[in-house]
Amino acid sequence: MATMQCTIVSAEKEIFSEAVSMVVATGSLGEIGITPGHSQLLTGIIPGPVKVVRENGEEEIFFLSGGFIEVQPDVVTLLSDVAVRAEDIDEAEAEKAKAEAEKIKNDSEAGVDFSRARAELAEAAARLQTLRKLRKK
Repeated sequence: MATMQCTIVSAEKEIFSEAVSMVVATGSLGEIGITPGHSQLLTGIIPGPVKVVRENGEEEIFFLSGGFIEVQPDVVTLLSDVAVRAEDIDEAEAEKAKAEAEKIKNDSEAGVDFSRARAELAEAAARLQTLRKLRKK
């Protein structure tokens, strides 16, 4: 089976680097599936799940808070401020963050930065979506 090197890097550290047979992420224009030999690509990714399929067929899901994906014929690199393995996401914390962001967004008297509240809400929702995708696996 053909493979390519996949590396996922957060602002803090590299969290994944292995040979894989496929990577699935959501780019700024929609979901993209990358297999060995894919044409070169550099695009933004939105907050949400990223699935990698190892050469033995085993799947692993990560949450990325957005960032970029660079594709070379035999190398895929994902760069993000926040990148965590799906099983490491605290569901209660994500639900709490989502509720707080919704409250701030809906409170017109608060004098807050609504674009930031929307971004925090989107990130919390994407974390929860990543957990749901992990459970469906």
